Parts: sequence; C-alpha cells; structure tokens
Amino acid sequence: MHAVKSHRTWLALLGALVAPLTLAAVLVPFRASFTNAAAALLLIGIVAAVAVAGNRFTGVIASLSSALWFDFFLTRPYERLVISHRDDIETMACIVVVGLIVTELAARSRHHFRVAHEESHYVEMIHSLADLAAGSEPIDNVVARAVASLRDLLQLRDCRFEPEMAEPPLARIGPDGEVLHVGLLWPVDDIGIPGPEAEILAQWRGRTMGRFVLTPTPGLPVSLERRVVALSLAELVGAALYDHRPVA
Repeated sequence: MHAVKSHRTWLALLGALVAPLTLAAVLVPFRASFTNAAAALLLIGIVAAVAVAGNRFTGVIASLSSALWFDFFLTRPYERLVISHRDDIETMACIVVVGLIVTELAARSRHHFRVAHEESHYVEMIHSLADLAAGSEPIDNVVARAVASLRDLLQLRDCRFEPEMAEPPLARIGPDGEVLHVGLLWPVDDIGIPGPEAEILAQWRGRTMGRFVLTPTPGLPVSLERRVVALSLAELVGAALYDHRPVA
C-alpha cells in the first residue's frame, strides 16, 4: 500500500511539472482568440486534479507551475517572464491563490476520508472479535485473533499473549490510552510505544486475566484512537477468559 501511494505521489509531482507546461504550450496557437481567463480556469482544473491525486506539496507545485507557464506563454510580451498588463497580473495571482485553496480543500478531504475509513475499520475489528468471543470458538482462537488484530492495529513487529504477569514490569498502555514507562508519561503520539517490549492488560471485572506483550516498531507514532481500540480488544479477551475460567 505504501509503495502504491509513493508511486501515485511521484506521478502527481510529474503531472504538476509537466501538465501546466503542456496545456499552456497547446494554447499558444489560440492565444490571440482564447481569453486568458478561460486559460486560467483550465490551469486551475489541472491544479485540482494534481491536488486530488497527490498531496499538498504537489498541489503547490502545480499552482506555481501553472502561474509560471501562464506568464511565459499566454501573456504579453510572449515567451518572457514579464507581464505588461495589470489584468494578466491579477489573473496570474488568482491562479496561485485559487490553486492553493483547492490544494488545501483536497488535503482536508483526504484527511476526513482517511479518518472515516480508519474508524470503520476499528469498529469492524472490535465487532469481529466480539462475535468470535461470544460464539463457540475455542478461547485459543479468540486470543490468536486478538494477537493478529493488535499486531495490525499498532503496527507491531511482534505480539504474544501471556496468561500470567511477569517481572520486570513493562511500559503499559493504561485504561485511558496513555502509556507509562518507568513512571513517566510517554509521548507515544510523537515517538511511538517504548521498547523493547510493552504490555496491555487483559482485564475484566477487576481481575487481570493475562497480558498482551507488544514488540513495537521503534519510533513509529501510534495515535490515541488506535491505543483505545487496542484496549477494547484486550478487554474483550479478558471477558472471554473470565467466562472460561474454572469454576471454584
């Protein structure tokens, strides 16, 4: 997925550099009859396409590239980076400003879409584990599913479940999603889960039924939302283990 995204970004950057130049060059034979306002709208369309396909950087490059080639090919004196008419200066400025606005709107739209997609994935992950735990699946399968889900959710190098607590104590993801390490609040949002190992307790009704031992990816930030979902998964396992405990 990362390789696909990187490839798309490079293609968008290439488009940001080449597409405005190509369009402006194509309009050269018609510049005497084709209004600069119409040309500017076409260039803004290219900026919008690049901003949607790429990111903020490619959108900014497309905006500047569009303004540059608009000036060079479509304003008098032609083929020079000089503008002699005030209207053309205003049009070029509008290309940059509107291009930047379109780029920001596209970036915000991508962010909202990504957040909505992630939240849907989190709900599905919890629902799937809850269904498994509520069914007739062996408890080992429930634990194995939770281990796989935690590995994916927190982007861990490894994860395992231990039914007993052990020493020394590890950095722990607490009930509110915050991480305590050697008594200090750890900035997980910035530098990731502390290693070499951390833990999440599988608790239910005040009893600790075991722990998930996490081997984090060094330096990889993990959002609070992901940590809270991880706690929910651990709690579901705690509830399943509580129901399967031997009757005294």
